Amino acid sequence: MKLYLDTSTNTCLLRLDDQEYSWESGRELAEEIFTFIHDKLSENHADWNDISEITFFSGPGSFTGLRIGAAVVNTLADQLQIPLYDHHGAKHQIILPDYGRPANITPPKK
Repeated sequence: MKLYLDTSTNTCLLRLDDQEYSWESGRELAEEIFTFIHDKLSENHADWNDISEITFFSGPGSFTGLRIGAAVVNTLADQLQIPLYDHHGAKHQIILPDYGRPANITPPKK
Protein backbone atom coordinates (compact mmCIF):
# COMPACT_ATOMS: atom_id res chain seq x y z
CA MET A 1 0.00 0.00 0.00
CA LYS A 2 1.35 3.42 -0.99
CA LEU A 3 0.98 6.25 1.50
CA TYR A 4 1.01 9.94 0.52
CA LEU A 5 1.01 12.64 3.21
CA ASP A 6 0.64 16.43 2.95
CA THR A 7 0.82 18.41 6.20
CA SER A 8 1.64 21.79 4.61
CA THR A 9 -1.69 23.39 5.66
CA ASN A 10 -4.23 22.99 8.47
CA THR A 11 -5.95 20.41 6.26
CA CYS A 12 -3.90 17.23 6.47
CA LEU A 13 -4.19 15.19 3.28
CA LEU A 14 -3.61 11.43 3.32
CA ARG A 15 -3.79 9.02 0.40
CA LEU A 16 -3.67 5.27 0.79
CA ASP A 17 -3.38 3.86 -2.72
CA ASP A 18 -6.42 5.39 -4.48
CA GLN A 19 -8.33 6.42 -1.33
CA GLU A 20 -7.99 10.06 -0.30
CA TYR A 21 -8.75 11.46 3.16
CA SER A 22 -8.55 14.95 4.60
CA TRP A 23 -8.60 16.12 8.18
CA GLU A 24 -8.83 19.63 9.60
CA SER A 25 -6.02 19.10 12.08
CA GLY A 26 -5.74 22.62 13.45
CA ARG A 27 -3.42 22.50 16.46
CA GLU A 28 -3.92 18.76 16.97
CA LEU A 29 -1.58 17.57 14.21
CA ALA A 30 1.31 16.46 16.42
CA GLU A 31 -0.94 14.69 18.92
CA GLU A 32 -3.34 13.01 16.50
CA ILE A 33 -1.55 12.33 13.22
CA PHE A 34 -0.60 8.74 14.03
CA THR A 35 -4.15 8.03 15.18
CA PHE A 36 -5.51 9.56 11.96
CA ILE A 37 -3.22 7.45 9.78
CA HIS A 38 -3.86 4.28 11.79
CA ASP A 39 -7.64 4.77 11.67
CA LYS A 40 -7.55 5.16 7.89
CA LEU A 41 -5.31 2.11 7.53
CA SER A 42 -7.80 0.13 9.62
CA GLU A 43 -10.69 1.32 7.43
CA ASN A 44 -8.79 -0.22 4.51
CA HIS A 45 -8.16 -3.48 6.45
CA ALA A 46 -4.46 -2.66 6.61
CA ASP A 47 -1.82 -2.02 9.25
CA TRP A 48 1.52 -0.20 9.40
CA ASN A 49 3.39 -3.17 7.90
CA ASP A 50 1.18 -3.03 4.79
CA ILE A 51 2.71 0.32 3.77
CA SER A 52 5.17 -0.35 0.94
CA GLU A 53 6.34 3.22 0.19
CA ILE A 54 5.76 6.78 1.35
CA THR A 55 5.52 10.03 -0.60
CA PHE A 56 5.58 13.33 1.29
CA PHE A 57 4.69 16.83 0.14
CA SER A 58 7.80 18.55 1.47
CA GLY A 59 6.68 22.14 0.89
CA PRO A 60 6.44 25.00 0.75
CA GLY A 61 3.89 25.49 3.48
CA SER A 62 3.36 25.72 7.20
CA PHE A 63 6.63 25.61 9.13
CA THR A 64 5.23 23.53 11.99
CA GLY A 65 3.05 21.32 9.80
CA LEU A 66 5.94 20.45 7.48
CA ARG A 67 8.26 19.75 10.44
CA ILE A 68 5.73 17.40 12.02
CA GLY A 69 4.95 15.66 8.73
CA ALA A 70 8.64 15.21 7.90
CA ALA A 71 9.29 13.71 11.32
CA VAL A 72 6.39 11.28 10.84
CA VAL A 73 7.35 10.08 7.35
CA ASN A 74 11.07 9.88 8.16
CA THR A 75 10.31 7.77 11.23
CA LEU A 76 7.86 5.49 9.42
CA ALA A 77 10.17 4.95 6.44
CA ASP A 78 13.10 4.19 8.73
CA GLN A 79 11.25 1.84 11.06
CA LEU A 80 9.34 0.03 8.29
CA GLN A 81 12.44 0.00 6.06
CA ILE A 82 10.51 1.25 3.03
CA PRO A 83 11.32 3.81 0.30
CA LEU A 84 10.61 7.50 0.92
CA TYR A 85 9.91 9.97 -1.91
CA ASP A 86 9.23 13.67 -2.16
CA HIS A 87 6.27 14.95 -4.18
CA HIS A 88 8.54 15.35 -7.22
CA GLY A 89 9.28 11.61 -7.22
CA ALA A 90 12.87 11.85 -5.96
CA LYS A 91 13.88 9.14 -3.51
CA HIS A 92 15.36 10.24 -0.18
CA GLN A 93 17.01 8.64 2.84
CA ILE A 94 15.34 11.39 4.88
CA ILE A 95 13.13 14.28 3.81
CA LEU A 96 13.86 17.84 4.85
CA PRO A 97 10.98 20.34 4.70
CA ASP A 98 11.10 23.08 2.06
CA TYR A 99 9.61 26.17 3.68
CA GLY A 100 9.72 28.21 0.48
CA ARG A 101 11.99 30.86 1.94
CA PRO A 102 14.91 31.18 4.36
CA ALA A 103 14.13 30.85 8.05
CA ASN A 104 13.22 34.14 9.74
CA ILE A 105 15.49 33.97 12.77
CA THR A 106 15.33 36.86 15.20
CA PRO A 107 18.78 38.02 16.32
CA PRO A 108 19.52 37.91 20.04
CA LYS A 109 18.68 41.13 21.94
CA LYS A 110 21.95 41.11 23.92
